[in-house]
Amino acid sequence: MKTVKAPIGVEGPGFFATSFDEVIGIARANSLWPLPFATSCCGIEFMATMGSHYDFGRFGAERLSFSPRQADVLMVMGTIAKKMAPVVRQVYEQMAEPRWVMAVGACASSGGIFDTYSVLQGIDEIVPVDIYVPGCPPRPEQIIDGFMQIQEMAKNESLRRRETEEYKKLLAKYEIV
Repeated sequence: MKTVKAPIGVEGPGFFATSFDEVIGIARANSLWPLPFATSCCGIEFMATMGSHYDFGRFGAERLSFSPRQADVLMVMGTIAKKMAPVVRQVYEQMAEPRWVMAVGACASSGGIFDTYSVLQGIDEIVPVDIYVPGCPPRPEQIIDGFMQIQEMAKNESLRRRETEEYKKLLAKYEIV
């Protein structure tokens, strides 16, 4: 089991002081609201992840958000047809910053076994992806591991990273304003 380290700060009898970035990072990491965008079998595995046996809620993700304006993590699961691509893109654009994206399963990551004209060969063709969860379908443990990686990113990300030139170039590459 991984032991959580205290943030860097000043400690004394009855007080602890740290940086604003550290506090915001800890708060972000432990209160992420996922938006599940499930189209096929990976969505069923996600449902198992939300069940009592795996209890996704203990990671601060108890509340699923089905409104992009209230979500932090877009979890795209399953086959995305090219006709559905503009919808995924619109959902992503409606999310407020900071936002993260998980491609769950082989289909969302690379089109899976569906190498056809009608299937998007990975959602990274339309939106930037932060974490790829492999598998066809991935086990609930893999989905939890991917979410924990998103939490680590949220915890350690600078509050100003989204304003950097590198991030702006990434969004420009996808033609996102």
